[in-house]
Amino acid sequence: MAENKLHLLEDFAPVSTQEWKDKIITDLKGADFDKKLVWRTPEGFNVQPFYRLEDIQDLKTTESAPGKYPFVRGIKTNNEWHVRQNICAKDAAKANKKALDVLMKGVDSLGFKLDKQQLSKEYIQTLLKGIYADVIELNFTICVGKAEELIELLVGYYKEQGFDLGKVRGSINVDPINRMLVKGKNLSREQVAQKVASVVSFAAGHLPKYRVIGVNSVSLNNAGAYCAQELGYALAWGNQYMEMLTEAGIDAATAGKSIKFNMGIGGNYFMEIAKFRAARMLWAMIVRQYEPICNCGDSCKCEKVDGKYCPCAMKMHVCAETSEFNMTIFDAYVNLLRSQTETMSAAIAGVDEIVVTPFDITYKEPDDFSERIARNQQLLLREESHFDKVVDPAAGSYYIETLTNNIAAVAWKLFLDIQDKGGMFEMVKSGAVQAAMQENLQKRLQDVAKRKETLLGTNQFPNFNEKTEGKIVKEACGCGCSEQGTKNKEQGQPCGCNESSSEAVLDPCSLLPTLPRMRAAEQFEELRLQTEAAEHQPVAFMLTIGNLAMRLARSQFSCNFFACAGYKVIDNNGFKTVAEGIEAARKAGADIIVLCSSDDEYAEFAPEAWEILRNAKELFVVAGAPACMEDLQKLGIENFIHVRVNVLETLKSFNARLLK
Repeated sequence: MAENKLHLLEDFAPVSTQEWKDKIITDLKGADFDKKLVWRTPEGFNVQPFYRLEDIQDLKTTESAPGKYPFVRGIKTNNEWHVRQNICAKDAAKANKKALDVLMKGVDSLGFKLDKQQLSKEYIQTLLKGIYADVIELNFTICVGKAEELIELLVGYYKEQGFDLGKVRGSINVDPINRMLVKGKNLSREQVAQKVASVVSFAAGHLPKYRVIGVNSVSLNNAGAYCAQELGYALAWGNQYMEMLTEAGIDAATAGKSIKFNMGIGGNYFMEIAKFRAARMLWAMIVRQYEPICNCGDSCKCEKVDGKYCPCAMKMHVCAETSEFNMTIFDAYVNLLRSQTETMSAAIAGVDEIVVTPFDITYKEPDDFSERIARNQQLLLREESHFDKVVDPAAGSYYIETLTNNIAAVAWKLFLDIQDKGGMFEMVKSGAVQAAMQENLQKRLQDVAKRKETLLGTNQFPNFNEKTEGKIVKEACGCGCSEQGTKNKEQGQPCGCNESSSEAVLDPCSLLPTLPRMRAAEQFEELRLQTEAAEHQPVAFMLTIGNLAMRLARSQFSCNFFACAGYKVIDNNGFKTVAEGIEAARKAGADIIVLCSSDDEYAEFAPEAWEILRNAKELFVVAGAPACMEDLQKLGIENFIHVRVNVLETLKSFNARLLK
């Protein structure tokens, strides 16, 4: 038996890439290989249908090791990450109670959004009571102007509690550039530079393990940025702060250790894995150029880069947050599928902490149930799927290694372009970043409208019978309104900004445009809510006839098409004659009669149906784009639905005609 053992590498002759490609071309039966199988990504590079060892042989990323410069495989030698939950601390006592509760349910990192009006010694004592700051990572978001006061209060509290200030870890999210992007604050370069330098200098002498400068590219992600686009801007953003800090006299090592990246996680599973791998590599290369001399002290055991530069300063610390851009109101449980794959991407990529956005955040304040599910999405990956047990499991994958390098190349090109134009601050000040994101959003909304980008449950395969029935209990306003804007809203007046807008928004209290604020699904949701509010729900009736396979395929397509607008759809097994189908449609109270058959049979069935429906109240639609479509249009048939139409605009036109 031993002599008959199969030896895969010896008993089968190697197959060349060209042989594989020739076989694929044969199986395509004349279809163009590039058009059929090569994917042109939104980032601007091509993805092949298969990759082989030869594709990664010259890539430097494959030579990296976990925890080693340039950190493409991670900044750690393990894959442990923090499960983080963010808590609004408007009421310090309630926030403390909630924090203590979630710490018992698997969370090991807390993010508090503080109320600047209440900031005081008593406020911090109440908020942090019973929380062991030397065990739990604590992260804080507060008004930029209050950051130093917060640091002083934290230092006093930690000393009172006996915590070692050299060991407590966390972050304070000081990010003036994000305020310019999100709130439209018209800050000068001097104001931004002075603030970040002041905070870093103050924190370095009191909380050396705290990262006090944030790069919140999650704002770009939620505005619709593609992964390479978010990365390019994030790198320029971080470099802008490095430049400001070192120009202020802060050493490069301290500056590098003060920055934390808060990045979004998009829905493209493999691309997002590659994004975070590329991010660490490129950031390490950027900080390396500042020549950060190690300042960790005599006890430092880090392996110096080039024998003298501090690797700790070059490590990109990332808090990854699942995207809100692709979340939906209708079929909201599908948000769980989206956020789960996003969380998997971040975990596999080796980020430092993850925030999972609760699935119901689009239409209400998350409750205990949705927050519990959000926590468990991470805990299942860590405790049951053991994602924390393997460091960078994607390493060596021909596909992901190639994606990593491609995304790095695109992001690096964007980074250099931003630098040539004066850096991130100048791009934000001039409105160039906001304009680029607006243009990007318009493209994505068009892709969603045409189903080039799929949102399950919204523009494809909607839940036919779902109604909101009052489940929307909050107005979506991501504007971060000014105090005057908040007062206006309380008085029932506009807050001064567009609450849901695909355009860059001009805050009335500033001169800077802000990032557009619109989820990908909102236009379809608006359409469906309009239908739901109407006195009569339109009925689309499938007149299925002729070729069995084609009529079934087209009726399924048409049902999904009209259900995207919230119409009632009635499918059928088939009719013997067109007249019989129209009679059944009228008995069912149809507003739209959709002819579903084969291209060849439309030449006969469509004119026959049109003769009956030409002057009828029902709208007549042909499912497909048959070769005889031009002839049918000459007869007066106007409505055709197929894969190339703009679904959103087509449904809007039907709503305009049908809704009262």
